[in-house]
Amino acid sequence: MEKKLSRGDRYRKIRWVLIYVLFLNWGVAVSKLFYGWVTRSASMTADGFHSFSDGSSNIVGLVGIWIASRPIDKTHPYGHKKFETLTSIGISLLLFLVCFNVVREGILRFIHPVIPQVCVGSFLVMGITLAINISVMIYENRMGRILQSDILISDAMHTRADILTSSSVIITLIGIQLGYPLLDPIASLVIAGFIGYAAVNILRESSRVLSDGVALPIEEIEKVVRSMRGVKECHRIRSRGRMDDVHIDLHVLVDPEMHIHRAHHLSYAIENKIKRDFSGVTDVVVHMEPFEEKGDKD
Repeated sequence: MEKKLSRGDRYRKIRWVLIYVLFLNWGVAVSKLFYGWVTRSASMTADGFHSFSDGSSNIVGLVGIWIASRPIDKTHPYGHKKFETLTSIGISLLLFLVCFNVVREGILRFIHPVIPQVCVGSFLVMGITLAINISVMIYENRMGRILQSDILISDAMHTRADILTSSSVIITLIGIQLGYPLLDPIASLVIAGFIGYAAVNILRESSRVLSDGVALPIEEIEKVVRSMRGVKECHRIRSRGRMDDVHIDLHVLVDPEMHIHRAHHLSYAIENKIKRDFSGVTDVVVHMEPFEEKGDKD
């Protein structure tokens, strides 16, 4: 069985992944921006700004991880982990900003057309940067799931949008070579769509966590609890939190004659069972109630 990482080791690994990806993203961005400026390609320049925003999101992520890694204190009894989720919203806002700038540039190119210069170097730059982005996305997404990190998964989605936009730029370069320069501003608008879509997805998931949306299906939790000996019924099940920090509270109905000592042990057994069956659960609050037959209420 794989050894569970300590809290400090987890954040340390996330931090190094972000630093490693930061340098790769900025290397890709500089290449695209420089070559896009030289060849006057709106789509390549837009893609370069997108890659640059990838690097900016890594810096935002590093700040978020630094805050999220702080221990529990008197003013934050549940810890600081939600700062990692809050940082993901910052990444989505950066994406929206990039999307706006790309749309503006695309519209300007429609008004004032510019014919880009396409050569072998253009395809070489885009091909190499595309290969790097694919490697980064696979690596970051895998590490994000292993470490259960909102920031790494959000940033991998960010990079996935960059892969789609880079692919569209390559198609655009081919179109320009065939004599269709109008494809350049059209592609930049398509790129803006990809960027906006990634931003919305990140914002949706982060908002679910921050607004205490349901983290785990109620039916699955109920099935686990009802399977335990001594449990008559369970209801009022609630779950919230990040996937690596899920909090659950529920009400369990037991035999009214059950001794308090036995009920106390049962509540601990329920807590441990839920934590074993659902990875990421860090806190379970069990409220014990006497079970009453319907006829007894009359």
